[in-house]
Amino acid sequence: MPQYEYRGTSRSGQTVSGTRTAPSRESLDAILRREQITPTRIVEKGREIAIPRPKVGGKVSPKELAVFTRQFSVMIDAGLPLVQCLEILSSQQENKGFAKALAEVRSTVEAGSTLAHALRQFPRMFDDLYANMVEAGETGGILDTILQRLSSYIEKAVKLKRAVQSALIYPTAVVLIAGGVILLLLWKVVPIFATLFAGLGVEMPLPTRIVIGLSGAVGTFAIPLIVACILGGWGLKVYYSTPNGRMMIDSLILKLPVLGNLMRKIAVARFTRTLGTLITSGVPMLEAMDITARTSGNAVVERAILSVRKAIETGRTIVDPLRETGVFPNMVVQMIGVGEQTGALDAMLQKVADFYEDEVDAAVGDLLTAMEPMIILFLGVVVGGVVISMYLPLFSLVGKLAG
Repeated sequence: MPQYEYRGTSRSGQTVSGTRTAPSRESLDAILRREQITPTRIVEKGREIAIPRPKVGGKVSPKELAVFTRQFSVMIDAGLPLVQCLEILSSQQENKGFAKALAEVRSTVEAGSTLAHALRQFPRMFDDLYANMVEAGETGGILDTILQRLSSYIEKAVKLKRAVQSALIYPTAVVLIAGGVILLLLWKVVPIFATLFAGLGVEMPLPTRIVIGLSGAVGTFAIPLIVACILGGWGLKVYYSTPNGRMMIDSLILKLPVLGNLMRKIAVARFTRTLGTLITSGVPMLEAMDITARTSGNAVVERAILSVRKAIETGRTIVDPLRETGVFPNMVVQMIGVGEQTGALDAMLQKVADFYEDEVDAAVGDLLTAMEPMIILFLGVVVGGVVISMYLPLFSLVGKLAG
């Protein structure tokens, strides 16, 4: 039989290589996959054989992933074989990239690999949290239960994300639209009035002169101003992509008067929900803390969780390190401490997550209710001020003509 030199990645992501004897390349590929090794290169007698890598499509939306996971759990619970479940689910996906990924996962599982190892080939679709929970479910023989927990977790994460979007997108959109309307007035409408007043020789009051001055500045510097705004936004995005920039901006967000409190509640809800779900599913505590830190969504919270993880690694309990971070509310720390002492940490984390998700819903509702009149007042003052300042000279002109 021919000899093959191979190179690939193991289940843990490490690069492995060696020499094997096999009847054919396909046989060697099946042997390696049964050993949970994904081959990336095979050489037979000096001739290199390319191993096709899975073509990863675009990211899957959380809603699609939640529906897939829920359907997957129902099929597994009904007793359908794993390969058949993946074949059915891949055939009914409207997202072509997701369907191709599931087909590749099915092929990998069919070749002898575990489901968790097959899912790790597509990190953009199935993150560490997903793969680790599936691995825990396969190890414990409770894959259907784990998939149900995963679908519930994803659905609640989507709900929390929508709360953030509701709190941020609505006021941002209104302010941007208002800014566009004001810019249009200063750029196109005000110059017409300025030309009219100059032709009539009307004496213009101070508010009118200010608005006309702003209009002239917009007409002169409109393009440089737009370019500066675009470059500023791009520069802020680049700065946020750096560790120091992300830490500084996330820290400032948490310190904002109203929004900061809301973002802190969202961070606590996400932390407790993720950690509680992982611990309930049987993922080891240190690994669960690592995954929770990476999915926290805030650099300050991530650093706090990692510091707690280091303290736990040295043998400390979770309570004191959590309190020392100063990030998590005292009530959360005390409840987690009670859960740790009673041996029900996972259940306590889920209760804290439920409480803070309700708090987030209430806070978002209150914030939007309070912001609506403020936004209306802002629009009325700014837009109304521009319009009234343009009519003031006409009022004085009409008064003179009437006199």
